[in-house]
Amino acid sequence: MSITWTQFIQVTLRLLEGFENTCLIFALTLVLALPLGLVISFGSMSKFKPLAYLTKTFVWIIRGVPLMLQLFIAFYIPLLIWKVNIFDRFEATIVAFVINYACYLSEIYRGGIESISKGQYEAGQVLGMTKAQIFFKIILMQVVKRIIPPMSNEIITLVKDTALARVIMVTEIFKVAEEYSSYALIWPLFYTAVFYLAFVGILTLLFGFIEKKLSYYKV
Repeated sequence: MSITWTQFIQVTLRLLEGFENTCLIFALTLVLALPLGLVISFGSMSKFKPLAYLTKTFVWIIRGVPLMLQLFIAFYIPLLIWKVNIFDRFEATIVAFVINYACYLSEIYRGGIESISKGQYEAGQVLGMTKAQIFFKIILMQVVKRIIPPMSNEIITLVKDTALARVIMVTEIFKVAEEYSSYALIWPLFYTAVFYLAFVGILTLLFGFIEKKLSYYKV
């Protein structure tokens, strides 16, 4: 079946509408998961053993259960238990994505923080710096330098994982493309790759720029 110019424009505009939701899911997840992941990493590294074990167990469960299943849990379990929608479909998507990615990012944070030698902490203490000053003035930028590559990988994965939102009927770009298949239009499914590749390409350039800016931190 040939594709007319009018049809191509109509499909592109409709996919762009779905892409707005894709970008919104991505942005909200990132903004909320980045700080939450840091908090979880502190829990995992806590010297208070019960808190550390509890946090590590939670992270293990979240990392071990497929994100698709977590989406079903976030939307349907409250409905089954309380017989009411605590979250609408979009809100449930954000809850599931934020918790999932916060747990993955927490392990990246933890690995970066624990990779810094104890000598640097001790040097800060000798200079009379508080723990907070040592972390923010000495440790933080070195940690950022080390975690940028794995962090960029997770963030790029997030772009593609947004397509999973369609399993609880959230209208994002891939869901829109799937709707066209019921009209025997398959090419919009493949056309979504252009949007994903453009998004990932921009992120790749951005992370490359950040790595160059932090290159003076020798680790």
